Amino acid sequence: MIERKRILITGASGFVGTNFLARLHGRAEVDLTAVYHSHRPQVLHDGVRYVHADLTDRTSCQEVCEGAEWVCHFAGKLSTTAVMATSPVGPLAENAAIHTNVLEAASRSGVEKLLLLSSTTGYPASSEPLSEEAFFGEDPPTPYEPVGWLSRFVEKVSEQYVRKASSPETVIALRPTSIYGPHDDFEFETCHALPAMIRRVVERHHPIEVWGSGEDGRDLLYVGDLVDACMLALERCNGFSAYNVGAGASSTINEILDLLIDLDGYSDAKVVHDLARSRHVSVRTFDCSRALNQLGFKASTSLEAGLRETLEWYRSSLLAV
Repeated sequence: MIERKRILITGASGFVGTNFLARLHGRAEVDLTAVYHSHRPQVLHDGVRYVHADLTDRTSCQEVCEGAEWVCHFAGKLSTTAVMATSPVGPLAENAAIHTNVLEAASRSGVEKLLLLSSTTGYPASSEPLSEEAFFGEDPPTPYEPVGWLSRFVEKVSEQYVRKASSPETVIALRPTSIYGPHDDFEFETCHALPAMIRRVVERHHPIEVWGSGEDGRDLLYVGDLVDACMLALERCNGFSAYNVGAGASSTINEILDLLIDLDGYSDAKVVHDLARSRHVSVRTFDCSRALNQLGFKASTSLEAGLRETLEWYRSSLLAV
């Protein structure tokens, strides 16, 4: 049970951490510590301890983990296409240090359960839906290779802590598809494709530029649904386990952009495609039946509802600043 647990949340000022903390805050008898580093949390909740710490430093990491029973690990440096283009190694080295430090600190502190976000970038290319067993098959596709290999490394190391060190007793690796929603990063220099599209629509870019043909597919997962999966996994999992977490449906970039344009009322929008700048795998789909069967998780937010909520949040929260 989550109640009466001492829970540490890393990356508490980031995209997923902010949404997860908002959900968990207010639960009866939950003792929450929220760790942040690069920027202060956008929302401060009563009754939560906020700690500034650099998790690349082993001593700092050990200090924040002391006393925690469960660790929800969302910290890490963004490794988007834009970031990797300017610093192809930096994010990987920093994230490897963060993940290994958190695992070691959790083990030394006797943490019972650790939830971490892995990534579907570790999967190979495939024309068939990818189940969890395929994660360590062929190499990840070239565009995703650096981040994909790091995701595989983190999961393997995590599994060894469970099987060899017996602490943490439980590690849950969630492999979400493309996450979107409120509190995402919307900076062009660092963000993913969808937040960039939202900005271009809201700011009425004319034309709106799309890299490639726009026919590459995305399984878009609303962040509130990911938080649902996190809560279910914490309640139900023991030992080491990994789960695909997605909406279960793929939409093309063109379809997503058309929906955004319609939802935001951009009646005279013009879209152009830069075919020379395509850098993504065209289509990959993921089998999420394990999460359904073992956790009871099924995404409940439609793409239209999730995009509308994100557009409204962006307009009210970021444009108002």
